[in-house]
Amino acid sequence: MQTKQALLRSIPKVDDVANHERVLELMMISSRQVIMDAIRKVIDQRRNEILTLTASVDVSIDTETAEIKGKSIDIDVEAIVEDVIQAVYKLNEMSLRRVINATGVILHTNLGRASLYSGIKESLWEIAENYSTLEFNIATGKRGSRYDHVEEILTKLTGAEAAMVVNNNAAAVLLILSTLGKGKDVIVSRGELVEIGGAFRIPEIMVQSGANLVEVGTTNKTHLYDYERAIINGETGAFLKVHTSNYRILGFTEEVSLSELATLGRTHDIPVIHDLGSGALIDFSKFGIEGEMTVHESVASGADIICFSGDKLLGGPQAGIIIGKKHWIEQMKLNPLTRAFRIDKLTLAALEATLRLYFDTDKVISQIPLLEMMTMPLEIIRERATHLRDLLSDQNLVDHICLEEGASQVGGGSMPLQELPTVLVKINPVGLSVKQLETHLRQSQMPIIVRIQKDHILLDVRTINERDFEYISNTIKQILRNKEV
Repeated sequence: MQTKQALLRSIPKVDDVANHERVLELMMISSRQVIMDAIRKVIDQRRNEILTLTASVDVSIDTETAEIKGKSIDIDVEAIVEDVIQAVYKLNEMSLRRVINATGVILHTNLGRASLYSGIKESLWEIAENYSTLEFNIATGKRGSRYDHVEEILTKLTGAEAAMVVNNNAAAVLLILSTLGKGKDVIVSRGELVEIGGAFRIPEIMVQSGANLVEVGTTNKTHLYDYERAIINGETGAFLKVHTSNYRILGFTEEVSLSELATLGRTHDIPVIHDLGSGALIDFSKFGIEGEMTVHESVASGADIICFSGDKLLGGPQAGIIIGKKHWIEQMKLNPLTRAFRIDKLTLAALEATLRLYFDTDKVISQIPLLEMMTMPLEIIRERATHLRDLLSDQNLVDHICLEEGASQVGGGSMPLQELPTVLVKINPVGLSVKQLETHLRQSQMPIIVRIQKDHILLDVRTINERDFEYISNTIKQILRNKEV
């Protein structure tokens, strides 16, 4: 029998681990401070384990492995070195990293929403790596505006008079209300007092902007006369119409159309703000996806100011795009909040490059991943699902694997009732539970995020890049083989 103190003295010293051949090699590629911190952390973990487990028991020690209460604590120097190496790799690993989205939710907010077109990466890196014309006018040699890089493109694509961009659509709504409605009444239908993710609520944004919220109508029915009766000369600053992009009210309902509200606004010289939310620059109805107003339709309806997201249905980076009457846009550019909400150079570069793709309407669907995923024909999805199933079926480590009809979602608070028909790869693993397999996939080198439904793993190939099929197959094989009994 050995004492607790003898066992603790058996733990390798910090210097012994630091001078190990493998650790010295590690110092060629990583900071010495990071490595030393990792060594101390691993040794402290071993020490704390021993102290916890030996609090009230005798200890027997067999070579370099302590057996305490049936648990082995490996205090061999090689085992500690291995843990140090793994800890250093983890410390050097980026927290924000790539994952494979196998959920079928195209605009998955937790996974970064829209994927960007790979063809813009050189343009993006050119701006990231070097100085740029962010706020410099080459023609005049004087200071320029960062909005100039996308304003002309946006006005050409949408038909609006002017445009500007901020860091997201929530900021766009707040900036618009602060500019047009501060100290004045802003009239909104009760059925449009929405909450978007992250506790972004229209009534609370009104308070932050300094505008006075005036609710009209009821949750399910609002009429044109409700807006008209709420007008107070000199006190009404704007009408606000909010597109309910993350929910729908069905049944006994009625709402005032944007064009009707715009006509009322012109009659009383009151600007109409349209929070479009998810800004679609193509007509998805051509692909059997109904119910989403396009940016062009909003402009044609006569709204004075329109705002929408740069990701979501546009397929670019997160940004808040504001278009509309030049008079109001110029006022917003002078608002002090604009500096707090301004878009950075990398987002601006990604947005400009994405918007330019829309000039070629024949190619844009195949270039922007969001559009390609949303409009992908079911027969193509079935072919891809079959391919992935066949890769997985090459090994006999699944009890049941088959294809199953299902539905993908647009996600990101867009098109809440729209289900896109898809074909799923359904897996029931051997040797471990579905939850265990999901955990291993989620914690793999490149995390694979899947669905679990009725005790099966579901992979939706709509949101999986085909180049990742081999990785998915190899990862699942390795996990299941390691768990074989």
